[in-house]
Amino acid sequence: MSIFTPTNQIRLTNVAVVRMKKGGKRFEIACYKNKVMSWRSGAEKDLDEVMQTHSVFVNVSKGQVAKKDDLCKAFGTDDLTEICKQILAKGELQVSDKERQNQLETMFRDIATVVAEKCVNPETRRPYTVSLIERAMKDIHYSVKANRSTKQQALDVIRQLKESMEIQRAHMRLRLVLPAKEGKRVKEKLKPLLQVVESEDFDEELEMVCLVDPGCYREIDELIRCETKGRGSLEVLSLKDVEEGDEKL
Repeated sequence: MSIFTPTNQIRLTNVAVVRMKKGGKRFEIACYKNKVMSWRSGAEKDLDEVMQTHSVFVNVSKGQVAKKDDLCKAFGTDDLTEICKQILAKGELQVSDKERQNQLETMFRDIATVVAEKCVNPETRRPYTVSLIERAMKDIHYSVKANRSTKQQALDVIRQLKESMEIQRAHMRLRLVLPAKEGKRVKEKLKPLLQVVESEDFDEELEMVCLVDPGCYREIDELIRCETKGRGSLEVLSLKDVEEGDEKL
């Protein structure tokens, strides 16, 4: 019979438990509520903001701390911070059914919000409301995945919604300035990446204002830098080319 003394027993409150089974034993860590998903999505980088304590437990609710020998056998190290990171990344977050449901509902709305912020009706260039996107997500029976970030899932939703409604990522408006010598050649390489060329002015250098898909921004930036050896420039005029007012179905 083991007797718990203050040295191997820690009491914690308002805790989110992440559990992992390894080497036939159960290990748990105590985290702050709502911080585990932030860490997994990359939004939170500070481990101290996520973990209530860097201790590893066999049972958080009873305050039983894991033995050093058991940790070494299971993880091959006694570095508690490293072990905590492993459990945080691969362990299972323990939540009640009600908490899980609330979390999924919050994520559902967050995903709809990201989609509404990023997208427009391509015919009218007007943005959709969050509630309209939520309705459309319910119509396609979108199922939220608790272990994936809202941004990743928003991109999945956009792809799926394209099959049932007029929707696309809102275009970015860019100004491209290319040296006269390379202007024509670089423009030909850029063509497949440009959605609409709004204006073009060729004097001492080629200046273009165009609309592009946000997903192509990095590729355009790299192409201009490499092909002009840093002499060309790229300026974001607006992140979203949209008309005023919300789109209504």
